[in-house]
Amino acid sequence: MNYFVFRNNTIERFFPKGYQFSGYDDISLIPSDAEGYVWYYQMPIKYDQKVLAEEINGYAQKLAFVLGQIDSKKTIIALTMDSLYSVAFTDNDFNLQSAVANYNLALFGFECQHSNVKVIDITEFTRKYTAAELFDWKFYFISQMGMNPKLSNEFSVWWEKKLYSIALKRKKCLVLDLDNTLWGGVLGEEGVNGIKIGGDYPGKAFLYFQEALLELSRQGVILTICSKNNEQDVLDTWEKNPFVVLKKEHFAAYRINWTDKATNIKELAEELNIGLDSFVFVDDNPTERELIRQLLPTVAVPDFPLQPYNLPAFFKQLVEDYFKVYSVTDEDRKKTEQYKANAARAQAQHSFVDFSAFLESLDIQIGIESANEFNIQRIAQMTQKTNQFNLTTHRYTDADVKSFLSDGWKIWCMCVADKFGDNGITGCIMVTPDGEIDTFLLSCRILGKGIEVAFIKKILSLLKTDGQFFICAKYIPSLKNVQVKEFYEKCGFTCVSESKDGTKNYEIKLADADLKIEKYYHIKLK
Repeated sequence: MNYFVFRNNTIERFFPKGYQFSGYDDISLIPSDAEGYVWYYQMPIKYDQKVLAEEINGYAQKLAFVLGQIDSKKTIIALTMDSLYSVAFTDNDFNLQSAVANYNLALFGFECQHSNVKVIDITEFTRKYTAAELFDWKFYFISQMGMNPKLSNEFSVWWEKKLYSIALKRKKCLVLDLDNTLWGGVLGEEGVNGIKIGGDYPGKAFLYFQEALLELSRQGVILTICSKNNEQDVLDTWEKNPFVVLKKEHFAAYRINWTDKATNIKELAEELNIGLDSFVFVDDNPTERELIRQLLPTVAVPDFPLQPYNLPAFFKQLVEDYFKVYSVTDEDRKKTEQYKANAARAQAQHSFVDFSAFLESLDIQIGIESANEFNIQRIAQMTQKTNQFNLTTHRYTDADVKSFLSDGWKIWCMCVADKFGDNGITGCIMVTPDGEIDTFLLSCRILGKGIEVAFIKKILSLLKTDGQFFICAKYIPSLKNVQVKEFYEKCGFTCVSESKDGTKNYEIKLADADLKIEKYYHIKLK
């Protein structure tokens, strides 16, 4: 993305190629062609504490001016300020600390007032280093660098993670071992009440780890189990050990058996209908970790700490490396229950010989709603994360979606519920003013019930009623969306061209289109 960076020091080395930069403390030029903006003001070097505090206070006013000038549909990422070098002449002079705190509070206030402002806490990066590592006078005097350029590579890695966080990208599923991972000891040897969980160390460390993982699941990360154990022993532990925080209901799926873990993880991926590259595998056994690295290379496999007292630090790194995201939607928080409901649906399907009868028994409720301030974030998130049923795999931010609406695009999202539960917002379609379907996608967890056909037919009916005669569409192949290669043909579209890379262009004449929807899909426009 083409970012323009407002700054007061030399920081070019810390950002990717292609970024543009303002002059030092210069807001006179605000290029309108930038795709997004970065505001990164570092604490200046001055010894008069009062003057320094006043200058810092002025930075917030300058940012307020910039926000009033830039397109509100474009993202501006503002980094907080940290004190890398300062000299306090008295112990009771807090003017500088107050100025920095007030400046950072002003950034948070701007974020509340402007939906396109995203605030990143710079101390998440700076606290990893000592004062001597962070600031080097040689580089400051030579080229006015407010942070040691020797940290530029580490900063670039961190910055990339922050961009992923803002784009709402992260891993989806955490696969956990049990023995010496969620508790101390081996269940088959120690027994239900003999494993180490709670009480004194090391049980306390495992208790903290389970409490942390429970909160991670509340933030939308799916928890699963892959353990070599007797299943009944684990079920008894979940039911009878009062110190075990994570119980059976907290896991979307599990494999507790003596099968190799690579096979089990592949089965979990199939059951949950998510890609292996969405998994993170946590196991205390280095042999098991190496097996997964060799046989399932797309699964992330972090090293597990040798000592339980390192579990809190391990958990923090786990979140930062794989699961941290800028914000969490309501749909994220319901993930575990939604995937468990999917398992119940799959089990119920086995009792039906006729698939249509099965679909009718589900009482499928489909809600279709135009994009608005309450669902835009979720729509953007789906474009970033959905791979399998995604016809074009275009990735957009919430600012992009807002911009499209301003430009006259028609954007709808879809929520789906049935007798087993509510899946929330799980699909979206974006149509340009010229009548081209730019994006059509569905979450993998609602596939296999024909909902995608009902959804697109309803949208085509709405477009027809609105006076549209022709609709164009496109399929752009990716590594993961091969299953939708023939989707538009199945919906009555005509393929008018196909390029060598597999991209296919379609059109459909709405007057001749079959827009009949099966009666067991109960659709409501919101």
